[in-house]
Amino acid sequence: MRQAIQTDKAPASIGPYSQAVKVNGVVYISGQIGLNPETGALAEGIENQTHQVMHNLQAILTEADAFFSQVVKFTIYLASMDHFATVNDIYGSYLTEPYPARAAFEVSQLPKGALIEIEAIVYTNA
Repeated sequence: MRQAIQTDKAPASIGPYSQAVKVNGVVYISGQIGLNPETGALAEGIENQTHQVMHNLQAILTEADAFFSQVVKFTIYLASMDHFATVNDIYGSYLTEPYPARAAFEVSQLPKGALIEIEAIVYTNA
């Protein structure tokens, strides 16, 4: 059975998609950008956007009864690879070993002019 995951503690979807979908114990979290869920404003700068993205992911994980430690794969999209080291440090501060798999790409453009977007796959075993 497919279950949509939705929380008001993360930004509302800006298109025809769910914040996350859970199927057979696996949660697929849609890409999150650095939008503040209360104001709808995009955080300023790569550091603030990265922290906001991680807070948004945390809110969705909490709604799905899951934790960062259960993430098996992250995909990070960056407006510039020049931000990679900064993002890596901030992103890593939210995680513990064993770390999940990850891919990171520079893309030509992200929604709403964001500098970063992160999506995740989570195994909950439930």
